[in-house]
Amino acid sequence: MNFSVKAKLLISGGVIASAAAIWHLLCIWGGPGWFAFARAPGQIIDSAEQGTLLAPVGTVIVAALMFACTVFAFSAVGLIRKVPLVKPALITIAVLCTARGLIAIPTFVTAAGVDIWQIVASTVWLYVGICFIAGSVEYRNYLKSII
Repeated sequence: MNFSVKAKLLISGGVIASAAAIWHLLCIWGGPGWFAFARAPGQIIDSAEQGTLLAPVGTVIVAALMFACTVFAFSAVGLIRKVPLVKPALITIAVLCTARGLIAIPTFVTAAGVDIWQIVASTVWLYVGICFIAGSVEYRNYLKSII
């Protein structure tokens, strides 16, 4: 298969989303320490420590959403069969990932210090957002060419 640069970006965004989903699922296995390392909210860490369902169920939901990002990305480039609502999903994912990526900006401005984990995570999600923006443009152009 010969993919354009924008399609390759979208594929890489989908791969990163899957890797993040797997990482989230591994936190369930790893326990409270892994949730803490991943900077999960305090409620999730408390749930993991107490053995309640909030941490595992919430984590599975987040991982499922990340896997859905991969499905839409791979569907848009033709790696898997077409799924419904690809165009609005790509745009929504692009906006959400880009917004998540921009969350790190306040850490550069505040006197509270620099959270390297937050900067790395935000940089990765900003990259994924850009990949989905490029993929949305590519998919829109593809749809125009077949009409």
